[in-house]
Parts: sequence; C-alpha cells; structure tokens
Amino acid sequence: MFFTYILYSMSLDKYYVGSTSNLDERVKKHNTNHKGFTGRAPDWVIKWSETLPTKEDAGMRERQIKSWKSKKMIQQLIASSK
Repeated sequence: MFFTYILYSMSLDKYYVGSTSNLDERVKKHNTNHKGFTGRAPDWVIKWSETLPTKEDAGMRERQIKSWKSKKMIQQLIASSK
C-alpha cells in the first residue's frame, strides 16, 4: 500500500505534494531540520492523502497533482475530500 499526500505549512503558507509507503514516518521526516524544501519549516501537517495499490500508481498521482501548478486546484482537491 502506498500513499500520495498533500502537506501544508502555515508558517510558509505553502503546500507540498509527495508519495510514500509510510505516511507517518514521512511526515516526521518533513518536520525535521534538513536540506530541502520542507526543511525550511517544522509545522507541516497532512491536509489530504490517497491510498494507492502500487508505488508506480502513487508516483503517477503525485506527478499529476504537481503538474497542475495551481494552489487553487490543490485547495479544491482538499475541500472535495471532506
């Protein structure tokens, strides 16, 4: 089982899209002080996630969402899942 997910940082007012096989551990990693985009803030929270059967499917869904390049579309996806 794999996940595609969207995180949000209130301090940066930014979204991050990713995929993983272990969502809890991945979020912990994002919230550590490390090099990379999410390392700039310690307040990332899961706003949306989707379970997919394979790593390839999760990666394809991640790329699809990233291709939107639209904060508004990401917000609509999050809102539609509630």
